[in-house]
Amino acid sequence: MGTSMSTAAKSMSHMTMSRKRAPAPCAPKARAPHDDGTAEAFNPAALYRLMTLLSPAYPIGAFSYSSGLEWSVEAGDISDAATLRAWLEVMIGEGGGFCDAVFFAHAYRAATDGDDAALRAVAELAVAFAPSKERHLETTAQGRAFLDTTRAAWPASALDRLEALADGGVALPVAVGVACAGHGIALAPAMHCYVHALAANLISAAVRLIPLGQSDGQGVLAALEPVVAATVARALVTALDEVGGAAMRADLASMHHETQYTRLFRS
Repeated sequence: MGTSMSTAAKSMSHMTMSRKRAPAPCAPKARAPHDDGTAEAFNPAALYRLMTLLSPAYPIGAFSYSSGLEWSVEAGDISDAATLRAWLEVMIGEGGGFCDAVFFAHAYRAATDGDDAALRAVAELAVAFAPSKERHLETTAQGRAFLDTTRAAWPASALDRLEALADGGVALPVAVGVACAGHGIALAPAMHCYVHALAANLISAAVRLIPLGQSDGQGVLAALEPVVAATVARALVTALDEVGGAAMRADLASMHHETQYTRLFRS
């Protein structure tokens, strides 16, 4: 009986150890070129830096620009939450928001590849694509402030290369895209945050201009979630020579804003 009990005990001990043994770790999957990183969780450093770079508190003066919203409110195109939502759906999905996302993606990939010729091409096109004097000021002034601040506080060799190439000004999406590439922040989440920040800043301007309640403003931001997601998804697969917008009323608004008599915003 003693021998039988000993054998049973050994068998139970073996089974217990087998149940507790952790499975062998799987080898990490190789990332394909330009993988957008959505299948992987952010590491803490990348998440921290992304939240910092696209925080409303980042000192690039974003609060002082409205992308022509100020004129559209005065003209009566935007008067409440519903008309603001409709305006931003087109502006983000079919206008400057979409174009910015395409420039962001191509700048990111050029910086990741170390392709200075491609980076110069997207940097020049992004600046040239501004449809009005004030939209040009908006993207280049913020781009310059972003580049200077980030090189000082969050340096990366990719940003130094952009500085050397960008003798004709730096558009904001290009500067942010290169910074995210230089700091190893995954492309797709970074683009989502960039377009979200664009939408949030325009809504903040509208809350002050219409005026609109804070709850209504957040309701508009929530309603734009599928628009932001669709814009990013489309921008990720859009070739640089296929970029284009169709938000003419928004472009006209930015032109009219140049001569608007009373203004709170720079654009």
